[in-house]
Amino acid sequence: MPRLSEVLAELDALWPPERAEQWDAVGTVCGDPDAEVTRVLFAVDPVQEVADEAVALGAQLVVTHHPLYLRGTTTVAASTFKGRVVHGLIKHDIALHVAHTNADTADPGVSDALAGALGLRVVGPLVPENGLGRICELDVPETLRDFAARAARRLPATAQGIRVAGDLDAPVRRVAVSGGSGDSLFDAVRAAGVDAFLTADLRHHPASEATQRTPLGLVDAAHWATEWPWCELAAAQLDEISDRNGWNLRVHVSTTVTDPWAAHEPSTSAHHTSPGAPN
Repeated sequence: MPRLSEVLAELDALWPPERAEQWDAVGTVCGDPDAEVTRVLFAVDPVQEVADEAVALGAQLVVTHHPLYLRGTTTVAASTFKGRVVHGLIKHDIALHVAHTNADTADPGVSDALAGALGLRVVGPLVPENGLGRICELDVPETLRDFAARAARRLPATAQGIRVAGDLDAPVRRVAVSGGSGDSLFDAVRAAGVDAFLTADLRHHPASEATQRTPLGLVDAAHWATEWPWCELAAAQLDEISDRNGWNLRVHVSTTVTDPWAAHEPSTSAHHTSPGAPN
């Protein structure tokens, strides 16, 4: 059985911590480097439900995409929800390791996994200088409506579902994808000349401006849903490493939905006129 330090060395080779953004908090949060590892759990969020799942599995390592302490902290007291996660993991001898923006820019990385989940062929990076996002092509063009339906079928279900902006009947052949929040990438998306952009967390003003300036179709999925496919990719990568080294690791992917939104209620208002119009 490998020691934690050996497993983490391989993970750092997959997602070098120096490739993370300066503001990011990646790497090992807790764990004994000399502890033996037999089971590993991959998840998007280091929340209590995932920690509980790791305990139930008997895992010795949890690897998450999102950091537990992105902005630092002065306490890990169990009276805080993040502190409770840390206490629970340490109590059960479970390490926590984070690969965030260093996994976003990896090749393959988060956006490659997203493209794979959607059945898209990757043709290059969306932002070549740092490898962020991917430009993809469909083998057979389809309408924006059908492309959005493809995303709804192939990505994990969430309360938000899939939001779409643009001409639903417009043909889509070339698309940009970016796992996680993507509205900072609109300049690169426009420069790429794609028909549609699939990402998460699109805000009103950038989305409105994008649809007014170009015929670009927008497909907005839940943040968690666009990043969860990376967990499957990362687990497969660690499985391959385990086989190569004869480690016989048991590698799991959490299916716990940690998207924070619990329900989506469509508007039932009878008022379909513009705001301020007389009733």
